[in-house]
Amino acid sequence: MSVPVEIVKALVLPAEKLITAVQSAIGKIYEPHYIKKMAQAKAQEIELLGNAVRNNSDLSIVISDKKIKIKNKELKNLILSTQQQELNYLLKQYINKSNIADKAYDILMSDEANVKMVTKLLHPSVFVLTNIFRDQMDRYGEIYTTYQKIVDGIKLAPDATIIANGDASIFSSVELPNKKVFYGFKLPEDKPENDFKAPVNTDGVLCPKCDHILHYHERIYANLGDYFCSNCGYHRPELTYSVNQIIDQTPNSLKFKMGEKEYSIGIGGTYNIYNALAAYSVAREFGLSEEEVAQSFAENKRIFGRQELINYADKEIDLILVKNPVGLDEVLHMLNTEKDNYSLVTLLNANHADGIDTSWIWDADYEGLNKDQIKKVIVGGKRWHDMGFRLEVSGFEPGLMTTATNNEALLDEISKLPTKKVYILATYTAMLSLRKTMGEKKIIKAGM
Repeated sequence: MSVPVEIVKALVLPAEKLITAVQSAIGKIYEPHYIKKMAQAKAQEIELLGNAVRNNSDLSIVISDKKIKIKNKELKNLILSTQQQELNYLLKQYINKSNIADKAYDILMSDEANVKMVTKLLHPSVFVLTNIFRDQMDRYGEIYTTYQKIVDGIKLAPDATIIANGDASIFSSVELPNKKVFYGFKLPEDKPENDFKAPVNTDGVLCPKCDHILHYHERIYANLGDYFCSNCGYHRPELTYSVNQIIDQTPNSLKFKMGEKEYSIGIGGTYNIYNALAAYSVAREFGLSEEEVAQSFAENKRIFGRQELINYADKEIDLILVKNPVGLDEVLHMLNTEKDNYSLVTLLNANHADGIDTSWIWDADYEGLNKDQIKKVIVGGKRWHDMGFRLEVSGFEPGLMTTATNNEALLDEISKLPTKKVYILATYTAMLSLRKTMGEKKIIKAGM
Protein backbone atom coordinates (compact mmCIF):
# COMPACT_ATOMS: atom_id res chain seq x y z
CA MET A 1 0.00 0.00 0.00
CA SER A 2 1.40 3.38 -0.96
CA VAL A 3 1.83 6.11 1.60
CA PRO A 4 1.52 9.85 1.03
CA VAL A 5 5.20 10.36 1.77
CA GLU A 6 7.56 8.88 -0.77
CA ILE A 7 11.13 8.75 0.43
CA VAL A 8 13.01 9.38 -2.76
CA LYS A 9 15.47 11.72 -4.40
CA ALA A 10 13.79 15.11 -4.47
CA LEU A 11 16.06 16.75 -6.98
CA VAL A 12 16.84 13.88 -9.34
CA LEU A 13 20.45 12.91 -9.97
CA PRO A 14 22.55 15.98 -9.16
CA ALA A 15 21.20 16.04 -5.62
CA GLU A 16 22.23 12.52 -4.64
CA LYS A 17 25.62 13.30 -3.11
CA LEU A 18 24.79 16.95 -2.60
CA ILE A 19 21.96 16.55 -0.17
CA THR A 20 23.67 13.82 1.83
CA ALA A 21 26.30 16.40 2.77
CA VAL A 22 23.79 18.79 4.30
CA GLN A 23 23.97 18.58 8.08
CA SER A 24 20.47 18.22 9.45
CA ALA A 25 18.10 15.44 10.40
CA ILE A 26 14.69 14.17 9.48
CA GLY A 27 13.08 14.49 12.90
CA LYS A 28 10.04 12.25 13.15
CA ILE A 29 7.82 10.74 10.51
CA TYR A 30 4.43 9.51 11.66
CA GLU A 31 2.31 7.37 9.43
CA PRO A 32 -1.16 8.54 8.36
CA HIS A 33 -4.09 7.18 10.31
CA TYR A 34 -5.27 4.86 7.58
CA ILE A 35 -1.88 3.18 7.52
CA LYS A 36 -1.95 2.86 11.31
CA LYS A 37 -5.21 0.99 11.09
CA MET A 38 -3.54 -1.51 8.80
CA ALA A 39 -0.65 -2.12 11.18
CA GLN A 40 -0.70 -5.27 13.28
CA ALA A 41 0.35 -3.52 16.47
CA LYS A 42 0.99 0.17 16.90
CA ALA A 43 2.22 2.82 14.52
CA GLN A 44 5.89 2.70 13.70
CA GLU A 45 8.07 5.70 14.36
CA ILE A 46 11.15 6.53 12.37
CA GLU A 47 13.69 8.88 13.93
CA LEU A 48 17.01 9.91 12.45
CA LEU A 49 19.20 11.13 15.30
CA GLY A 50 20.34 14.67 14.50
CA ASN A 51 23.24 14.57 16.95
CA ALA A 52 24.68 11.53 15.23
CA VAL A 53 24.59 13.37 11.93
CA ARG A 54 26.22 16.51 13.30
CA ASN A 55 28.89 14.56 15.19
CA ASN A 56 29.55 12.24 12.24
CA SER A 57 28.98 9.27 14.52
CA ASP A 58 26.85 6.16 14.11
CA LEU A 59 23.53 6.94 12.48
CA SER A 60 20.64 5.01 13.98
CA ILE A 61 17.07 4.52 12.91
CA VAL A 62 14.83 3.80 15.88
CA ILE A 63 11.76 1.66 15.27
CA SER A 64 9.77 0.72 18.35
CA ASP A 65 12.47 -0.19 20.91
CA LYS A 66 15.00 -1.61 18.47
CA LYS A 67 17.99 0.29 17.20
CA ILE A 68 18.93 -0.21 13.59
CA LYS A 69 22.17 1.07 12.10
CA ILE A 70 22.64 1.48 8.38
CA LYS A 71 25.43 2.32 5.99
CA ASN A 72 25.40 4.71 3.06
CA LYS A 73 24.59 2.15 0.38
CA GLU A 74 21.68 0.82 2.39
CA LEU A 75 20.51 4.35 3.18
CA LYS A 76 20.38 5.02 -0.55
CA ASN A 77 18.14 2.01 -1.01
CA LEU A 78 15.95 3.26 1.82
CA ILE A 79 15.67 6.68 0.25
CA LEU A 80 14.70 5.15 -3.06
CA SER A 81 11.84 3.19 -1.49
CA THR A 82 8.50 4.52 -2.62
CA GLN A 83 6.04 2.25 -0.90
CA GLN A 84 5.44 1.47 2.76
CA GLN A 85 5.76 -2.28 2.29
CA GLU A 86 9.17 -1.81 0.67
CA LEU A 87 10.22 0.50 3.49
CA ASN A 88 9.19 -2.02 6.16
CA TYR A 89 10.98 -4.80 4.33
CA LEU A 90 14.21 -2.83 4.09
CA LEU A 91 14.14 -1.75 7.72
CA LYS A 92 13.69 -5.31 8.95
CA GLN A 93 16.83 -6.27 7.05
CA TYR A 94 18.87 -3.68 8.95
CA ILE A 95 18.10 -5.03 12.44
CA ASN A 96 21.21 -6.01 14.43
CA LYS A 97 23.56 -4.53 11.79
CA SER A 98 26.16 -2.05 12.99
CA ASN A 99 27.39 0.05 10.12
CA ILE A 100 28.29 3.69 9.86
CA ALA A 101 26.58 6.32 7.74
CA ASP A 102 28.70 9.37 7.07
CA LYS A 103 26.11 12.11 6.90
CA ALA A 104 22.44 12.18 6.02
CA TYR A 105 19.66 14.56 5.29
CA ASP A 106 16.01 13.91 4.75
CA ILE A 107 14.85 14.11 1.15
CA LEU A 108 11.12 13.81 0.92
CA MET A 109 9.19 13.92 -2.32
CA SER A 110 5.44 14.10 -2.11
CA ASP A 111 2.87 13.69 -4.81
CA GLU A 112 1.35 17.12 -5.39
CA ALA A 113 -2.04 16.01 -4.12
CA ASN A 114 -0.54 15.02 -0.77
CA VAL A 115 1.57 18.07 0.11
CA LYS A 116 -1.03 19.24 2.62
CA MET A 117 -1.15 15.88 4.39
CA VAL A 118 2.64 15.55 4.35
CA THR A 119 3.07 19.03 5.82
CA LYS A 120 0.72 18.21 8.68
CA LEU A 121 2.80 15.14 9.47
CA LEU A 122 6.31 16.46 9.03
CA HIS A 123 6.40 20.27 9.43
CA PRO A 124 9.12 20.65 6.75
CA SER A 125 11.67 23.44 6.94
CA VAL A 126 12.16 23.80 3.17
CA PHE A 127 9.94 23.40 0.11
CA VAL A 128 11.76 23.01 -3.21
CA LEU A 129 9.59 23.80 -6.24
CA THR A 130 11.01 22.92 -9.65
CA ASN A 131 8.23 23.20 -12.23
CA ILE A 132 4.62 22.28 -12.97
CA PHE A 133 3.68 21.13 -16.44
CA ARG A 134 0.56 19.53 -17.85
CA ASP A 135 0.94 15.95 -16.72
CA GLN A 136 -1.75 13.31 -16.45
CA MET A 137 -4.69 15.67 -16.54
CA ASP A 138 -6.96 12.73 -15.86
CA ARG A 139 -5.58 12.87 -12.29
CA TYR A 140 -5.37 16.54 -11.32
CA GLY A 141 -6.69 18.77 -14.07
CA GLU A 142 -4.70 21.79 -15.17
CA ILE A 143 -1.49 23.19 -13.67
CA TYR A 144 -3.30 25.82 -11.61
CA THR A 145 -5.25 23.14 -9.73
CA THR A 146 -2.01 21.27 -9.10
CA TYR A 147 -0.25 24.36 -7.77
CA GLN A 148 -3.15 25.13 -5.44
CA LYS A 149 -2.68 21.71 -3.84
CA ILE A 150 0.96 22.59 -3.18
CA VAL A 151 0.04 26.03 -1.81
CA ASP A 152 -2.51 24.50 0.56
CA GLY A 153 0.32 22.49 2.07
CA ILE A 154 2.81 25.35 2.24
CA LYS A 155 0.30 27.50 4.11
CA LEU A 156 0.51 25.04 7.00
CA ALA A 157 4.25 25.76 7.36
CA PRO A 158 4.65 29.56 7.30
CA ASP A 159 8.14 29.36 8.82
CA ALA A 160 9.47 27.10 6.08
CA THR A 161 11.64 28.48 3.30
CA ILE A 162 10.43 28.21 -0.29
CA ILE A 163 13.22 27.59 -2.83
CA ALA A 164 11.46 27.92 -6.16
CA ASN A 165 12.12 28.14 -9.87
CA GLY A 166 11.74 31.85 -10.56
CA ASP A 167 11.43 31.18 -14.30
CA ALA A 168 8.02 29.59 -13.68
CA SER A 169 5.48 32.41 -13.43
CA ILE A 170 3.13 30.38 -11.28
CA PHE A 171 5.52 30.08 -8.32
CA SER A 172 5.49 33.77 -7.42
CA SER A 173 1.79 34.30 -8.11
CA VAL A 174 0.44 33.60 -4.59
CA GLU A 175 1.28 35.80 -1.62
CA LEU A 176 2.73 33.68 1.17
CA PRO A 177 4.47 34.72 4.42
CA ASN A 178 7.35 32.30 3.88
CA LYS A 179 10.91 33.31 3.10
CA LYS A 180 11.37 32.91 -0.66
CA VAL A 181 14.51 32.12 -2.61
CA PHE A 182 14.29 32.06 -6.40
CA TYR A 183 16.60 30.49 -8.95
CA GLY A 184 16.56 30.55 -12.76
CA PHE A 185 18.45 31.18 -16.00
CA LYS A 186 20.15 34.50 -16.71
CA LEU A 187 21.86 33.93 -20.06
CA PRO A 188 23.64 36.54 -22.21
CA GLU A 189 20.71 36.39 -24.66
CA ASP A 190 18.37 37.63 -21.92
CA LYS A 191 18.13 41.35 -22.70
CA PRO A 192 15.51 43.81 -21.39
CA GLU A 193 14.74 45.05 -24.89
CA ASN A 194 13.66 41.56 -26.01
CA ASP A 195 9.88 41.22 -26.23
CA PHE A 196 8.24 38.07 -27.62
CA LYS A 197 5.62 35.47 -26.77
CA ALA A 198 5.89 31.71 -26.34
CA PRO A 199 4.61 29.43 -29.14
CA VAL A 200 0.85 29.29 -29.39
CA ASN A 201 0.43 25.78 -27.93
CA THR A 202 2.49 26.49 -24.79
CA ASP A 203 0.71 25.88 -21.48
CA GLY A 204 0.83 28.21 -18.50
CA VAL A 205 1.52 31.47 -20.32
CA LEU A 206 -1.39 33.49 -18.93
CA CYS A 207 -0.48 36.13 -16.38
CA PRO A 208 -1.50 34.79 -12.95
CA LYS A 209 -2.62 38.28 -11.95
CA CYS A 210 -4.65 39.57 -14.91
CA ASP A 211 -4.97 36.64 -17.36
CA HIS A 212 -3.26 38.46 -20.23
CA ILE A 213 -0.69 36.54 -22.27
CA LEU A 214 2.80 36.77 -20.83
CA HIS A 215 5.71 38.13 -22.84
CA TYR A 216 9.36 37.10 -22.54
CA HIS A 217 12.77 38.72 -22.57
CA GLU A 218 14.19 35.19 -22.87
CA ARG A 219 12.51 31.76 -22.92
CA ILE A 220 14.43 28.63 -21.97
CA TYR A 221 11.78 26.05 -22.84
CA ALA A 222 8.00 25.63 -22.48
CA ASN A 223 6.76 28.46 -20.22
CA LEU A 224 10.05 28.87 -18.34
CA GLY A 225 12.07 32.04 -18.76
CA ASP A 226 12.34 35.74 -18.03
CA TYR A 227 8.65 36.56 -18.32
CA PHE A 228 6.71 39.79 -17.86
CA CYS A 229 3.15 41.01 -18.33
CA SER A 230 2.77 44.04 -20.59
CA ASN A 231 -0.67 44.71 -19.11
CA CYS A 232 -0.26 44.70 -15.31
CA GLY A 233 3.52 44.71 -14.88
CA TYR A 234 3.81 41.28 -13.25
CA HIS A 235 7.33 39.95 -13.90
CA ARG A 236 9.94 37.44 -12.87
CA PRO A 237 11.19 37.96 -9.31
CA GLU A 238 14.81 38.73 -8.56
CA LEU A 239 16.95 35.61 -8.79
CA THR A 240 19.25 34.66 -5.93
CA TYR A 241 20.94 31.86 -7.90
CA SER A 242 21.23 31.58 -11.66
CA VAL A 243 22.76 29.72 -14.59
CA ASN A 244 24.70 32.31 -16.57
CA GLN A 245 25.96 30.28 -19.51
CA ILE A 246 25.39 26.92 -21.19
CA ILE A 247 28.80 25.90 -22.49
CA ASP A 248 28.14 22.49 -24.05
CA GLN A 249 25.39 19.87 -24.27
CA THR A 250 25.30 16.26 -25.41
CA PRO A 251 22.81 13.51 -24.46
CA ASN A 252 25.32 12.30 -21.87
CA SER A 253 26.95 15.47 -20.56
CA LEU A 254 26.27 19.06 -19.63
CA LYS A 255 28.67 21.90 -18.98
CA PHE A 256 27.42 25.25 -17.71
CA LYS A 257 28.28 28.21 -15.51
CA MET A 258 26.64 29.35 -12.29
CA GLY A 259 28.19 32.58 -11.15
CA GLU A 260 31.86 32.52 -12.17
CA LYS A 261 32.34 28.77 -11.80
CA GLU A 262 31.92 26.05 -14.42
CA TYR A 263 30.03 22.87 -13.51
CA SER A 264 29.70 19.54 -15.30
CA ILE A 265 27.26 16.67 -14.87
CA GLY A 266 27.21 13.35 -16.69
CA ILE A 267 23.69 13.54 -18.02
CA GLY A 268 21.92 15.40 -20.81
CA GLY A 269 18.98 17.76 -21.24
CA THR A 270 18.41 21.41 -20.41
CA TYR A 271 15.86 20.29 -17.83
CA ASN A 272 18.67 18.63 -15.91
CA ILE A 273 20.51 21.96 -15.76
CA TYR A 274 17.41 23.26 -13.96
CA ASN A 275 17.59 20.26 -11.62
CA ALA A 276 21.26 20.95 -10.97
CA LEU A 277 20.47 24.59 -10.31
CA ALA A 278 17.76 23.61 -7.83
CA ALA A 279 20.21 21.32 -6.03
CA TYR A 280 22.85 24.08 -6.10
CA SER A 281 20.38 26.56 -4.60
CA VAL A 282 19.48 24.20 -1.76
CA ALA A 283 23.14 23.50 -1.04
CA ARG A 284 24.12 27.15 -1.01
CA GLU A 285 21.23 28.00 1.31
CA PHE A 286 22.55 25.34 3.69
CA GLY A 287 26.05 26.78 3.55
CA LEU A 288 27.86 24.40 1.21
CA SER A 289 30.69 25.85 -0.84
CA GLU A 290 30.82 25.96 -4.64
CA GLU A 291 33.68 23.45 -4.52
CA GLU A 292 31.56 20.99 -2.55
CA VAL A 293 28.73 21.41 -5.04
CA ALA A 294 31.03 20.84 -8.01
CA GLN A 295 32.45 17.70 -6.42
CA SER A 296 28.95 16.40 -5.74
CA PHE A 297 27.92 16.96 -9.35
CA ALA A 298 31.02 15.13 -10.53
CA GLU A 299 30.08 12.11 -8.40
CA ASN A 300 26.41 11.93 -9.38
CA LYS A 301 25.05 8.65 -10.72
CA ARG A 302 22.08 7.90 -12.90
CA ILE A 303 19.07 6.09 -11.47
CA PHE A 304 16.68 3.63 -13.01
CA GLY A 305 14.86 4.83 -16.10
CA ARG A 306 16.22 8.37 -15.94
CA GLN A 307 18.75 8.27 -18.77
CA GLU A 308 19.87 4.90 -17.45
CA LEU A 309 22.78 3.44 -19.41
CA ILE A 310 22.46 -0.27 -20.23
CA ASN A 311 24.83 -2.49 -22.19
CA TYR A 312 23.13 -5.27 -24.11
CA ALA A 313 24.01 -7.18 -27.31
CA ASP A 314 26.97 -4.86 -27.91
CA LYS A 315 24.59 -1.86 -27.81
CA GLU A 316 24.85 1.27 -25.69
CA ILE A 317 21.25 1.73 -24.58
CA ASP A 318 20.01 4.93 -22.97
CA LEU A 319 16.66 4.28 -21.24
CA ILE A 320 14.69 7.50 -20.74
CA LEU A 321 11.36 7.96 -18.97
CA VAL A 322 8.89 10.26 -20.77
CA LYS A 323 5.55 11.15 -19.25
CA ASN A 324 4.29 14.55 -20.40
CA PRO A 325 4.47 16.79 -23.48
CA VAL A 326 7.09 19.18 -22.12
CA GLY A 327 9.36 16.43 -20.80
CA LEU A 328 9.09 14.46 -24.03
CA ASP A 329 9.75 17.57 -26.08
CA GLU A 330 12.92 18.30 -24.11
CA VAL A 331 14.11 14.72 -24.52
CA LEU A 332 13.63 15.04 -28.29
CA HIS A 333 15.59 18.29 -28.25
CA MET A 334 18.29 16.51 -26.27
CA LEU A 335 18.51 13.77 -28.92
CA ASN A 336 19.33 16.45 -31.46
CA THR A 337 22.56 17.10 -29.53
CA GLU A 338 23.73 13.56 -30.37
CA LYS A 339 26.66 13.63 -32.80
CA ASP A 340 26.51 9.96 -33.88
CA ASN A 341 23.92 7.89 -35.69
CA TYR A 342 21.50 6.00 -33.45
CA SER A 343 18.36 3.88 -33.34
CA LEU A 344 15.17 5.03 -31.65
CA VAL A 345 12.78 2.88 -29.59
CA THR A 346 9.48 4.37 -28.41
CA LEU A 347 7.28 2.51 -25.90
CA LEU A 348 3.81 3.86 -25.17
CA ASN A 349 1.46 2.50 -22.50
CA ALA A 350 -1.81 4.01 -21.29
CA ASN A 351 -2.20 2.74 -17.73
CA HIS A 352 -3.14 5.13 -14.93
CA ALA A 353 0.49 5.74 -13.99
CA ASP A 354 1.18 6.74 -17.60
CA GLY A 355 -1.98 8.78 -18.10
CA ILE A 356 -4.80 6.98 -19.87
CA ASP A 357 -5.17 9.72 -22.49
CA THR A 358 -2.30 9.35 -24.96
CA SER A 359 -3.13 12.43 -27.03
CA TRP A 360 -0.20 14.21 -25.35
CA ILE A 361 2.23 12.57 -27.77
CA TRP A 362 0.86 14.89 -30.46
CA ASP A 363 2.11 17.93 -28.55
CA ALA A 364 5.75 16.85 -28.75
CA ASP A 365 7.97 17.94 -31.63
CA TYR A 366 8.80 14.63 -33.31
CA GLU A 367 8.86 16.62 -36.54
CA GLY A 368 11.94 18.46 -35.29
CA LEU A 369 14.07 15.33 -34.83
CA ASN A 370 17.15 15.08 -37.04
CA LYS A 371 15.89 12.00 -38.89
CA ASP A 372 19.06 11.58 -40.95
CA GLN A 373 20.83 10.31 -37.81
CA ILE A 374 18.09 7.80 -36.93
CA LYS A 375 18.80 4.56 -38.81
CA LYS A 376 16.03 2.39 -37.38
CA VAL A 377 12.88 2.84 -35.25
CA ILE A 378 11.09 0.30 -33.04
CA VAL A 379 7.63 1.06 -31.66
CA GLY A 380 6.18 -0.92 -28.77
CA GLY A 381 4.04 -0.84 -25.65
CA LYS A 382 0.32 -1.45 -25.37
CA ARG A 383 -0.40 1.54 -27.60
CA TRP A 384 2.25 0.76 -30.21
CA HIS A 385 -0.19 1.45 -33.03
CA ASP A 386 -0.82 5.02 -31.82
CA MET A 387 2.90 5.59 -31.45
CA GLY A 388 3.66 4.24 -34.90
CA PHE A 389 1.01 6.45 -36.49
CA ARG A 390 2.36 9.51 -34.67
CA LEU A 391 5.85 8.86 -36.01
CA GLU A 392 4.58 8.31 -39.54
CA VAL A 393 2.77 11.64 -39.43
CA SER A 394 5.96 13.33 -38.19
CA GLY A 395 7.83 12.18 -41.29
CA PHE A 396 9.36 8.79 -40.48
CA GLU A 397 9.24 6.33 -43.37
CA PRO A 398 7.10 3.26 -42.52
CA GLY A 399 9.82 1.01 -43.92
CA LEU A 400 12.20 2.36 -41.28
CA MET A 401 9.94 1.20 -38.44
CA THR A 402 9.51 -2.18 -36.76
CA THR A 403 6.87 -3.20 -34.22
CA ALA A 404 7.59 -5.14 -31.02
CA THR A 405 4.45 -6.15 -29.13
CA ASN A 406 6.19 -7.65 -26.10
CA ASN A 407 9.48 -7.24 -24.25
CA GLU A 408 11.03 -10.47 -25.51
CA ALA A 409 10.40 -9.44 -29.10
CA LEU A 410 11.71 -5.97 -28.31
CA LEU A 411 15.00 -7.26 -26.94
CA ASP A 412 15.39 -9.48 -29.99
CA GLU A 413 14.81 -6.51 -32.30
CA ILE A 414 17.25 -4.35 -30.34
CA SER A 415 19.97 -6.96 -30.80
CA LYS A 416 19.52 -6.63 -34.59
CA LEU A 417 19.68 -2.81 -34.74
CA PRO A 418 22.26 -1.37 -37.14
CA THR A 419 23.69 1.20 -34.72
CA LYS A 420 25.67 0.88 -31.52
CA LYS A 421 23.77 3.68 -29.81
CA VAL A 422 20.11 3.08 -28.94
CA TYR A 423 17.73 5.50 -27.24
CA ILE A 424 14.61 4.04 -25.62
CA LEU A 425 11.84 6.52 -24.76
CA ALA A 426 9.29 4.82 -22.53
CA THR A 427 6.28 5.81 -20.47
CA TYR A 428 6.35 4.84 -16.80
CA THR A 429 4.76 1.38 -16.80
CA ALA A 430 6.42 0.49 -20.10
CA MET A 431 9.78 1.35 -18.57
CA LEU A 432 9.11 -0.70 -15.45
CA SER A 433 7.94 -3.65 -17.51
CA LEU A 434 11.01 -3.58 -19.73
CA ARG A 435 13.36 -3.29 -16.75
CA LYS A 436 11.62 -6.23 -15.10
CA THR A 437 12.23 -8.38 -18.17
CA MET A 438 15.82 -7.18 -18.39
CA GLY A 439 16.31 -8.05 -14.73
CA GLU A 440 14.89 -11.54 -15.22
CA LYS A 441 17.28 -12.05 -18.13
CA LYS A 442 20.22 -10.74 -16.06
CA ILE A 443 20.78 -7.87 -18.49
CA ILE A 444 20.53 -5.46 -15.57
CA LYS A 445 20.41 -5.91 -11.83
CA ALA A 446 16.82 -6.54 -10.75
CA GLY A 447 15.01 -3.82 -8.82
CA MET A 448 15.53 -0.08 -8.75
